[in-house]
Amino acid sequence: MRKQPFQKGVLSPYHFRIKIIVLLQLIKRTTNYFFKSIHVNFSDKELNELDAHIQGIQNIIKAKTFALSSEQRIHYSDIADRNKQIVDQVITYMGKHPKWVPNFIDKEEFDRDYLVGKHIEARITLLQELTQQLIDTKTLLDHDNYNNTLSFYRMVRYYATKNEPGAHTVYQDIKKLFGNVIMDENMMVAD
Repeated sequence: MRKQPFQKGVLSPYHFRIKIIVLLQLIKRTTNYFFKSIHVNFSDKELNELDAHIQGIQNIIKAKTFALSSEQRIHYSDIADRNKQIVDQVITYMGKHPKWVPNFIDKEEFDRDYLVGKHIEARITLLQELTQQLIDTKTLLDHDNYNNTLSFYRMVRYYATKNEPGAHTVYQDIKKLFGNVIMDENMMVAD
């Protein structure tokens, strides 16, 4: 029987990406049906609270975290899930067999680093989920705004053909922004 490289119930990065791609394709196909228009509003108070909480997070982690350069990120790249399992297993064995730990390893610091890494990983996951929710909401808002823009453009184009005063100037101005954009047949606006 083949040994599974990942914990039971946990998707491998490959399978996770596949599920995300399938989900994104499904969302893309159904967006027009389910998200005709979204209604989101943040009050000034809520925005101020969000900013204060984000600032609080920044204040806490500023002195305790590092910002790596691109080259350093490549050099110190995040250990893969398989390697995390190895580290987890070694932690267990070090606890059971402390005399086997080499003298040059500061076991207390190793344990501290391991625990802090676990705590940070949990927060990263939460922050990534929150960030993705904001990105998704912004995407839907942008989608709404763009579709409303297309509707306005079509209406201005119509009024320009009817010689409505000022419509031709507005139409030409917006038309320049589109350039020779060719979209799918339902969205085609450029002449």
